[in-house]
Amino acid sequence: MYTSPYRGRFAPSPTGPLHLGSLLAAFGSWLLARQAGGRWLVRIEDVDPPREVAGAAASQLATLAAFGLQPDEPVQYQSRRHGLYRAALERLLADGKAFPCHCSRSDLGGQQGVHRHCVAGRQRPHPAIRLRVADDSLVGFDDALQGRFEQWVDRTVGDVVLLRADGCWAYQLAVVVDDAAQGITDVVRGADLLDSTPRQILLQRALGLPTPRYLHLPLLLDAHGAKLSKSLAARPVEAADPVPTLRWLWAALGQEPAELAGIDALPALLQRAAAAFQPGRLRRDPIPASPPLP
Repeated sequence: MYTSPYRGRFAPSPTGPLHLGSLLAAFGSWLLARQAGGRWLVRIEDVDPPREVAGAAASQLATLAAFGLQPDEPVQYQSRRHGLYRAALERLLADGKAFPCHCSRSDLGGQQGVHRHCVAGRQRPHPAIRLRVADDSLVGFDDALQGRFEQWVDRTVGDVVLLRADGCWAYQLAVVVDDAAQGITDVVRGADLLDSTPRQILLQRALGLPTPRYLHLPLLLDAHGAKLSKSLAARPVEAADPVPTLRWLWAALGQEPAELAGIDALPALLQRAAAAFQPGRLRRDPIPASPPLP
């Protein structure tokens, strides 16, 4: 666990413009960093080219700037950090904590997609690399908002992919290496990533890295009760007029709407929000993105 000053981050994937749910995570993580007197970083997680949208990273950064959410250090891009991931992977392989795997998704169909041993029908030219997860790997942690969360990683997830067969780095390896390299003490993100955290903790332990504190913010739900996606149909992000959206997000985070009433200038609103923010008021349950909050 970290004992150094608070360092938080917002780490979007450039798969499209920031939607309201993404902005909730950005604003929430910014507020928590400011409330703690810490630093807030932005990292673009662009190691999955098949899913990336051209121009999305620039669009996301422009949106954050329009809402006054400026990082305290230069923006980092995962696509420029391959050497860090390669070094971590080679270390795991050398220690026998990772192994090449030729299994495809169809090979693992009889195991419900959970890899416990290789059952590949054929050898691949470029196998994936997996983290070796021991039997009975129960991993738990205390989330600062969601409470205690435990997961049998071996039974639920199996051996975790670190490098995909298509040559792309898996999210789990990249995020663990980057958080450690950037000295991130507090990970604040959406609750859809809650069940990824135990496998990241296992990987941190395998690499001898510290485990940050975690806080998973509630998800915004669309009109059908599903997680708000990259579609902006439920509530568009209006970068040209950020104050009303920030007020909505403030209330969505469980904060007192009156605290920001009558403040129309963006810098003044953010300054007031940072001063008035109360982590103890954060909502834990999913939030309907529509109708608007009071």
